[in-house]
Amino acid sequence: MTLSVFSTHRRASCSLFTAVLLLATACAHQQPEARHEEPSHTKHSHGEHHGAMPHRFENAEEWAKRFEEPERDAWQKPDEVVKALALPPDAKVADIGAGTGYFAVRLARAVPQGRVYGVDIEPDMARYLGERAKRESLSHLEAVLGEPGDAKLPEPVDVVLIVNTYHHIGDRVAYMKRLGEKLRPGGRVVIIDFREESPKGPPRQHKLSPEQVRGELEAAGYGLAHTHDFLPDQYILVFQRG
Repeated sequence: MTLSVFSTHRRASCSLFTAVLLLATACAHQQPEARHEEPSHTKHSHGEHHGAMPHRFENAEEWAKRFEEPERDAWQKPDEVVKALALPPDAKVADIGAGTGYFAVRLARAVPQGRVYGVDIEPDMARYLGERAKRESLSHLEAVLGEPGDAKLPEPVDVVLIVNTYHHIGDRVAYMKRLGEKLRPGGRVVIIDFREESPKGPPRQHKLSPEQVRGELEAAGYGLAHTHDFLPDQYILVFQRG
């Protein structure tokens, strides 16, 4: 999301994963979703939300003020999330819906001998993340411009992190099947999204229950391996390919 991470996003119909998997029917969020979640939940990194008006995340510098705001750390607990991933220092990780790099940068610092791919379908988000990686001397963090139906990962990875973005994906089962082809043996997919009862995130009708997410991932060939419940507003589900 940042957020820069898909109902088949038609660039034609969208006048452009931009708004990032992201974020009109006038559904204002109390907090912008983790990566590219817009205040008016519309079109995001991967597609449209139920006929809402298209939304672009072109001005990454402005969106960074929201996605990277310190107040977010209190409920998103990014350092605890990264710690829970238990990443070896040479791990290869993909952040789907990376946005401005809220998680991607932290992941890169956690795997100094590894590689991190920050994926977003909004070109300006990918541009911003690439420039941020250079500014912060994270040469092993690479921005990847994905497509609505394909993360376009350049190589298989050990862990895929999808924060506040999964509910934006259009054909989720098909997308996750394709993503599974880019997992190394024993690789994990970690999905973090908003609980239905949480006041944060998208409107309740756009949220997905953990049971629904599990059912879709199982249909895509994954099995639930672990869960974590230390986040106040979100669930954490860890899957592995069957």
